[in-house]
Amino acid sequence: MSAWTRNSASAAVEDIGWRLILGYLCTSVEVSSLAEAQAAAATAITAAGADAEEHLRIDLRPGRVELAVQTASTGWLTDRDIEVCTAITEAFDGKTVPGSNPRSVQMLEIAIDAIDIQLIAPFWAAVFAYVEERNDAGDISAVVDPLGQGPAVWFQQMDAPRPQRNRIHFDIVVPHHEADARVAAAVAAGGRLVSDRAARSFWVLADAEGNEVCVCTWQDRES
Repeated sequence: MSAWTRNSASAAVEDIGWRLILGYLCTSVEVSSLAEAQAAAATAITAAGADAEEHLRIDLRPGRVELAVQTASTGWLTDRDIEVCTAITEAFDGKTVPGSNPRSVQMLEIAIDAIDIQLIAPFWAAVFAYVEERNDAGDISAVVDPLGQGPAVWFQQMDAPRPQRNRIHFDIVVPHHEADARVAAAVAAGGRLVSDRAARSFWVLADAEGNEVCVCTWQDRES
């Protein structure tokens, strides 16, 4: 079972209303009550099939049901994940959409700049009751909530300390087609664009006092 690339996974489901966010394929279904949300969740679970627990994560709210698909045991997107997204969309007669009221699907990350990631990461895992996520080399690259309730915390390698600069910043990961509008709205609200050199992977923004946030998408992170 091989992993899909970001480009291929996004292209495979974009036209049926799913968006790639932090390694998950995400969408939402509008509902008018918790009872309707419960019924919608049941529809999604049935459509996902016997292995739904391996692929499907559901968040029920009174106004919408948010769905996220990824192969849980690997953290990859696979053929089966694409099949699950397609089956769910068909079960809802094509009414899976990223959403627009009050906003679309998105996920929040917290980024911490660090000189010695392996030294500080266990502290953040312990204080948040998170688990460590390791890269191919076996090093800790992030800490994540095993219950999926809180944002991931990932660590950005620094070569040297940078005084008078925030070492914790937020990453807001949005659907790729919404990034430009989100950046423009932040600037219009009194922020400033610090850098767009890495766009469309991310834009660095700051508030009026210099506190930084990155607006991120999956794009331009691989060929």
